[in-house]
Amino acid sequence: MNTPTTQHDNNQKRSNLTIVAVCLTVVVGMVGAAYASVPLYRLFCQVTGFGGTTQTADILPDKVLDRVMTVRFDSNVDAALNWNFKPVERSVDVNVGEAKLAFYRAENKSNETIVGTASFNVTPLKAGIYFTKVDCFCFTEQVLSPGEVVDMPVTFFVDPQIAEDRGLDDVTTITLSYTFFRVDDPETVAQAKAEKDRQPNG
Repeated sequence: MNTPTTQHDNNQKRSNLTIVAVCLTVVVGMVGAAYASVPLYRLFCQVTGFGGTTQTADILPDKVLDRVMTVRFDSNVDAALNWNFKPVERSVDVNVGEAKLAFYRAENKSNETIVGTASFNVTPLKAGIYFTKVDCFCFTEQVLSPGEVVDMPVTFFVDPQIAEDRGLDDVTTITLSYTFFRVDDPETVAQAKAEKDRQPNG
């Protein structure tokens, strides 16, 4: 037979277990949300062009407009990466809808093979949703041997739909900016180096 004290203790234990279960559920939910937030944020940026995030495409536009844009190229290197990195050309003029090929040049100034990865955005930020890359060195990690110099291509176009956005009528210049960072993750480095070794000129 349960005494009032025993009954109280049992109720207290059930209450404590409920609180623990709720807390664990909240913690698991927060961890899951944290992991999901990065890809969801990236997807949001890709869809909306938020923060100057550029778009990607497999096919070119079916029309080229008379409207001309000046595309400027900017380059930065994180302090932890011993590379020179700069655009081959500082700017190009391109018709809206026209595919354009440009190059950035990277040089490994160190005495070791290094893997780098590039982040990117465009300014003005509101133009990001209309700046589209067909191919880019930034899609994969780049591996440079000691002293190696490479010209890395980016093929892009400005989407003709920009002409329908009255909020971008004032945009005549778009700056494409890259920042290179050193990759230190062992698995990523190993995969990137193995891929370079498989290339004919690797």
